[in-house]
Amino acid sequence: MRRRSPGSRGVGSTAEQNGAAYLFLAPWIVGALCLTLGPILASLYLSFTSYDLFNPPVWAGLHNYERLLFEDPRYLQAVKVTFHYVFLSVPMKLAFALAVAVMLNRGIRFLGLYRGLYYLPSLLGGSVAVAIMWRQIFSYDGLINHILLWFDIDGPSWISNPDTALYTLVSLAVWQFGSPMIIFLAGLKQIPQDLYDAASVDGAGPVTKFFRITLPLLTPIIFFNFVMQMIGAFQAFTPSFIISNGTGGPADSTLFYTLYLYEQGFTNFQMGYASAMAWILVGIIATATAVAFLSARFWVHYGDER
Repeated sequence: MRRRSPGSRGVGSTAEQNGAAYLFLAPWIVGALCLTLGPILASLYLSFTSYDLFNPPVWAGLHNYERLLFEDPRYLQAVKVTFHYVFLSVPMKLAFALAVAVMLNRGIRFLGLYRGLYYLPSLLGGSVAVAIMWRQIFSYDGLINHILLWFDIDGPSWISNPDTALYTLVSLAVWQFGSPMIIFLAGLKQIPQDLYDAASVDGAGPVTKFFRITLPLLTPIIFFNFVMQMIGAFQAFTPSFIISNGTGGPADSTLFYTLYLYEQGFTNFQMGYASAMAWILVGIIATATAVAFLSARFWVHYGDER
């Protein structure tokens, strides 16, 4: 009987292992191709067509994009509202999450309990129930106005006032600070205590330690949280849909980009138009992320740098 060399046995074994790996990966690969890549390419094609779900798509070229950029004032309002929301909610959420993480990092008792309680809103953040609760809190007869009545202040209907409606959604986003807080807390645990001890010997106070040690060493974590939260904020949908009853009101003050996309696609059945909106949003998010990565070289400091 002819014996196989050890090398051939190794090749055969590797091929068998690769075959088993591809077999287990097959459902994911098929799903990615059929349920993700396929619809993505289809939406790219539909963005250049006039399509209403009931009739075959008709090629329209760049008409959808021209109409979005030059002929649709509600689209420009949706872009303005979304950028306003992102610029307010993301920095405020990160600042609040970092403050709570620094507080929890001091080794207080029942740390696990506090960490779980603070993380809970993030688990429920995208749910319809939380958005309905928030709408009740900021309504004219809601909790906020009941508290203001203790001080003889007659509060407005926060969600019905164009000047304050968007800020209720910003406050909801900031309240869901649990996810970045957990990541900040993990980053704080990695900072060597020796650095703080050396700073104490040199006479540095808590504020100096925070700005000279904590913040510089946390910049990679801050950058990661910033990018992830920014991408999520651009795609926010449920709070605006629930609190405004799907209208983006009052006076389009809460008309998020995704809400207007949903309205065009699933209410007006302008799927080609909605597809063009989706691809512009992809471009906006990609550009914002690229700018963030380009700026990172000036303020993000890694441990292996001199």
